Amino acid sequence: MIEFQNVSYKHQNEVGVNDLSFTIQENEFAFLIGPTGSGKTTLMRLMYFDLLPQTGMVTVGDFSSKKMKSKKIAFARRDIGMVFQDYHLLEDRNLFDNIALPLHVLGFPASEIIQRVDECIDLVQLSGKEKHYPYQLSGGEQQRACLARAIVKDPSLLIADEPTGNLDPVSAFELVKLLKDIHETGTTILMASHNYNLIKGRGYRIMELQDGHLRGGS
Repeated sequence: MIEFQNVSYKHQNEVGVNDLSFTIQENEFAFLIGPTGSGKTTLMRLMYFDLLPQTGMVTVGDFSSKKMKSKKIAFARRDIGMVFQDYHLLEDRNLFDNIALPLHVLGFPASEIIQRVDECIDLVQLSGKEKHYPYQLSGGEQQRACLARAIVKDPSLLIADEPTGNLDPVSAFELVKLLKDIHETGTTILMASHNYNLIKGRGYRIMELQDGHLRGGS
């Protein structure tokens, strides 16, 4: 599903990643841990083809960074869901419309959009709040809305970049439980976190980044 082969990407003012090689198998759930600035976000942006490696190769499904051109990035992302720490919800759209946005972009018919969005809202336990705007939702609810938006197109891969970073402990635990439920439907998941206590003991692989280098779990 995912393979990094000697991948490096260096920022001017950040660590980036250095010579990373690892694989994540189809239907696997893996955690990526490391302190702030260790390279977790860079790794995930490479996986989402938001960045292309300066050296090495990233392969996600049928797509490779070696053959990636700008017009192909949108096609690669159709099968990738992305959850951001800082929500990225549109303030001028309600919950339903925020979740539906990826489907409109992909040209889904209206009837299927309604069905998919309703199912995702129910899955993340936000039924009854379809008409609420982001400012009317708690932090935990906004992050669950982001999760629904990421899975509404039924991606094979879900990437979650510090999704619990702004949440209280109870909301963080509930979000990880939701990710576990989604994984059990057959979705491959990589979640980044700096909170080891939240993810330890769950039986999933844990990879650790330190100063852009992978320390284990490859």
